[in-house]
Amino acid sequence: MRVLVTGATGYIGGRLVPYLLAEGHEVRCAVRSPDKLATRTWRDKVEVVRVDLLDPSTLDGACEGVDAIHYLVHAMDGEGDFESRDRQAAENLRDAAAAAGVQRIVYLGGLGHDSERELSKHLRSRQEVGRVLADGPVAVTEIRAAIIIGSGSASFEMLRHLVEVLPVMTTPRWVDTKCQPIAIRDVLHYLVAVLDVDEAAGEILEVGGPEALTYRELMHVYADVAGLRRRVIIPVPVLTPRLSSLWVGLVTPLPTGLARPLVDSLVNEVVADDQRIRELIPRDNMPPRQALELAMTRVQDLDVDTTWASAGRPGGARSLPEDPRPEDPSWSGGTVLSDDQVVRSAASPEELYRTIKTLGGTTGYFSPRWMWEARGLIDKMFGGFGLRRGRRHPHDLAVGEAIDFWRVEMMDPPHRLLLRAEMKLPGEAWLEFTIKPRGEGSVMRQRARFHPRGLFGRVYWYGLLPFHTLIFPGMARKIARAAESGTVVDPAADDAPATDEAPAADEGSVPADGVTARPPRR
Repeated sequence: MRVLVTGATGYIGGRLVPYLLAEGHEVRCAVRSPDKLATRTWRDKVEVVRVDLLDPSTLDGACEGVDAIHYLVHAMDGEGDFESRDRQAAENLRDAAAAAGVQRIVYLGGLGHDSERELSKHLRSRQEVGRVLADGPVAVTEIRAAIIIGSGSASFEMLRHLVEVLPVMTTPRWVDTKCQPIAIRDVLHYLVAVLDVDEAAGEILEVGGPEALTYRELMHVYADVAGLRRRVIIPVPVLTPRLSSLWVGLVTPLPTGLARPLVDSLVNEVVADDQRIRELIPRDNMPPRQALELAMTRVQDLDVDTTWASAGRPGGARSLPEDPRPEDPSWSGGTVLSDDQVVRSAASPEELYRTIKTLGGTTGYFSPRWMWEARGLIDKMFGGFGLRRGRRHPHDLAVGEAIDFWRVEMMDPPHRLLLRAEMKLPGEAWLEFTIKPRGEGSVMRQRARFHPRGLFGRVYWYGLLPFHTLIFPGMARKIARAAESGTVVDPAADDAPATDEAPAADEGSVPADGVTARPPRR
């Protein structure tokens, strides 16, 4: 078939495309930012169209000649009314698919009993999207899943950080709610397989792994798999979802605004009661322990294809022509404040660029770690990402990827790297590096630019100037020195050399011994 994948830059979509190609399907990717797919290994095998599902005019032609559509878009981002945006996007796609004569829409939704009065806003919205899509002439196959376990998934990262960071945790009563986790490879299999099953058209199919566990049990399984001591979990009846989301936001990479609807959903039992999927697509799904082992292996082997942060900026923010840009002159539409550092280096532009690409994550920012950690903590306290989001890979980078509380906005190797801030700010901020050859070496310009919003934006910038003088000059010099010496400075280890990439593990297969090497217990 010719299949249109919406959300191809997201966590599920980025992994689904190669599965579809492997099955011989032709794939068209509908994305807001085509540049984000530039480094994908399968980019030259697919057609890419620029689409914004909230703008019906961009859908013209995207659905033409398509047999099926995978709908993998979700507006839940902690910014504004995600329910109405989800509804509008689904309506636009439904109408465009009908006009183009599409045969099937495959939608990945969420488990939860429709009749449950207290169904969370998150799950209620997921199921409403399914109904909106089905309210048209195109047959819809809705696959409902609970927690998806895979390296980089929001559920896995929330579980991983909670268990690893907190040896003792107080939790609300949802800790004893049952869920039915499913491995990412099983979800991908179903998403592809239903295309060839006519009986799946117009059906709602529930999927899950072979075991239903409480969240408490799942935490204990993860602790055992990770080689951690058994965690002490104390349920507290008075702990509200709002308070829960606050400490989830502080401890995990998820910002509070995104954690809140997810935590709200934990009170709902999400178990696959309907087993029709087993009749239509027989399959032995992976147990939760094995799924966790494989996800951990991928993380340890630095082989994480996509993460929950892959999709885009919070709130689905889009760059508009009138938005401030770091290259704008100061007279072109408002105040742009900047800190400029220019350094010479004996390293080549290529060597400098390789070093700059390692910024963030475990490498840090070539400047006092405590300052960045303090800024990250402040960001988390105000509902931002903080530093816990890290980065997908310590050396590889692509447009659209997340680096702590930054997003890669532009790459022009080995001349330019532009990062846009996604931290909570009274304005817009960028961190830009430009490199030019000079003799046998090169010149690097490091520029932090800030477009303040109102009086508070200016107070914020000038209040941080003393810290800028401690951070930015030394940061530029250390980057230049690290490039010259061929090392990547890790604040936790003086001048530690960069390590080679570890061999990859396949999340879609089982290691020979079936287990992951365990770190020492802690």
